[in-house]
Amino acid sequence: MTALVDGPGTLPGSWDHRGARPPATSGCPVAGPGGAPQPPAAVQPVDPEEARSFVEQFYAEASPSVPLADRLRQVRDEIAVTGTYVHTPEELTFGARVAWRNSARCIGRLYWNGLRVRDRRHVTEPAQVAAECVEHLREATRNGRIRATITVFAPDRPGRPGPRIHNEQLIRYAGHRAPDGVVRGDPRYADFTDQVVKLGWPRPQPLGRFDVLPLMISGPDRRPRLFGLPPDAVLEVPLRHPEHAWFADLRLRWHAVPAISNMPLEVGGVCYAAAPFNGWYLNTEIGARNLADTDRYNLLPVIAARLGLDTSSVRTMWRDRALVELVRAVQHSFDEAGVTMADHHTESERFLTHVAKEESAGRRCPADWSWIVPPMSGGLTPVFHRYYDEPDPDTRPAFLPPTD
Repeated sequence: MTALVDGPGTLPGSWDHRGARPPATSGCPVAGPGGAPQPPAAVQPVDPEEARSFVEQFYAEASPSVPLADRLRQVRDEIAVTGTYVHTPEELTFGARVAWRNSARCIGRLYWNGLRVRDRRHVTEPAQVAAECVEHLREATRNGRIRATITVFAPDRPGRPGPRIHNEQLIRYAGHRAPDGVVRGDPRYADFTDQVVKLGWPRPQPLGRFDVLPLMISGPDRRPRLFGLPPDAVLEVPLRHPEHAWFADLRLRWHAVPAISNMPLEVGGVCYAAAPFNGWYLNTEIGARNLADTDRYNLLPVIAARLGLDTSSVRTMWRDRALVELVRAVQHSFDEAGVTMADHHTESERFLTHVAKEESAGRRCPADWSWIVPPMSGGLTPVFHRYYDEPDPDTRPAFLPPTD
């Protein structure tokens, strides 16, 4: 039984780390989907130079009302007294958007300046974080008209770490491991599923292939607690093929919003360890990776068999043919459901538009080629046929890799 949501932003209960259900009043995230939560390292004071660099960048691209010299003095004095400083709402919005602009592995950065920022820096307790994550999903989903959104929770401060969301994404499907090692559901999350079961999450009965995992959240006390996502916050799209009626018999589906939740946002030396953010799906992300990878749902043999393809040798190109039909089904289903989804051809062209805009603005546009080129028909897209500025891991603001 999962925690239910009783109206916008309220969660009447959850599971604690012992599996008990407490009353409603009552480190950085794991590196990957399967590890146990680790306590964050001690929070160090903000480096005044990092703060200065960010504030100067903000003033170079925006028009704040407070003079730059005054704002730098405020920040410097605040760090001297508290070890950190508080971003203005405008600085936070700018920092989150630029972190997206700096994301070298994202092909959808053309839209960086439209990111909607939900400022929830006053929220620290797990139940409140969970409630706001639910609201994030509702507001970002909008009945399928997906809106790029980030919710920023309380930052780490010296002596008091902020909250952590240990899930890789707000919505992911469980992987139920049988005694023989076979996994029903998503094998990528089998270890994480075992973790939440140990913390008190009851596996659904019967076990499904698309059981939505609960959120695992810890607050300043570093104690993980679990919170279920209500059905109305998780829009899912049943997958069908535009030509093959048998595809519906496979009973596949996927969730509409890809909300990454374990990558800390760092802005001007301040770390917001809990800052879930979403854009919208690219068709190949679901069809050519989540459903096709051999260590995920591994559906290409199933699709090939239904298509009657010769799978006796890779030289028959059966994998390629099955992959195209799987991606077609995903794109068709999202389009028919009225749910925002990008296709790899259009998004590749738009990414080069973004690169040109950044160059016109006098900025570098770092990109990881292996992530920008789509995992299907790469050579047919314009992003394949050029190189890009090398990513700089020290670039800030940024979304940082999950760390233990």
